[in-house]
Amino acid sequence: MKLTIADNFDMKNYLNECIKLRPTTLIMDDIKWKYMVRSAVRGKNILLLGPTGCGKTLAAQTVAKAIGKADNFFYFNLGATQDARSALIGNTHFDKSSGTFFKESSFVKAIRTPNAIILLDEISRSHHDGVNILMTVLDDLQRYLRLDEKEDNEVVRVADGVTFIATANVGNEYTATRVMDRALLSRFPVKIEMNPLDRESEFALLKDRFNITDQSHLDILNAVCDIVDHTRKQIKHEDSKISNFLPTRSTVEIAELIVDGFSLVEIAETTVYPNFSEDGGIDSERTYMKQLVQKYVSTNTNTKLFNDPVKADLGTGVVPF
Repeated sequence: MKLTIADNFDMKNYLNECIKLRPTTLIMDDIKWKYMVRSAVRGKNILLLGPTGCGKTLAAQTVAKAIGKADNFFYFNLGATQDARSALIGNTHFDKSSGTFFKESSFVKAIRTPNAIILLDEISRSHHDGVNILMTVLDDLQRYLRLDEKEDNEVVRVADGVTFIATANVGNEYTATRVMDRALLSRFPVKIEMNPLDRESEFALLKDRFNITDQSHLDILNAVCDIVDHTRKQIKHEDSKISNFLPTRSTVEIAELIVDGFSLVEIAETTVYPNFSEDGGIDSERTYMKQLVQKYVSTNTNTKLFNDPVKADLGTGVVPF
């Protein structure tokens, strides 16, 4: 689909067509997908909120492809940026033959590109210097980047049609994040919450993505999805026995291990237990998870953890034997 916006552009029909372009690997409500596509088409700043591994980065990459801007997609991980000024503006260098010169950053190139989609990943982990630099860039009434504080230095204007998409983790469990102040949040008029996959959607996604058809492999995948779903429900409770959960990134790795012939015990040892603390001995999170996994190891792997679905939802913290 080629994006063309004219005076008679029919957004409603365009969005209906874009629904068909959402890949099965991206699990996202229709209304949120339509809102995201519409906002990207209109050049709005979009903030994707949600827990780790819920598909925020994938959603940004996917929408760029869906609206025909994949070639003008730029990715910047603000959480991994050590020197914000160098990453977002550039550096002054010295060459023996030509002397001192200024080299612009790739971010400057990105904002000069008309109709670009610029992903600002992990903005909630960005250094405050980076946030300060971005404030004028993201402001609808300013949309510029000054290359130096001197008044006569070049000011780079954000090109027409540029869309900024940022991702952020919000919550007390993300200790390395920074609080996003109101001024920064106000520069993202479009805020979309991305939710973790439910148990059935995650099972279907992993089964199809890795073409898991062998019954023994399906049994392990069923057990894993139950265990993962339990961690996500358990952590929501005030008296939760665990302080962490298994994100979709972990289940993708687990699905690969299943295909590669790892047993449930081996998968638990390598990819589940390391996420949970051993502090507390028999009352530790690690012990709780071992008891949880053992329920599936000691019986048929496709047996549900709870016979009573109400108890499963309540997340009592008791692992029945």
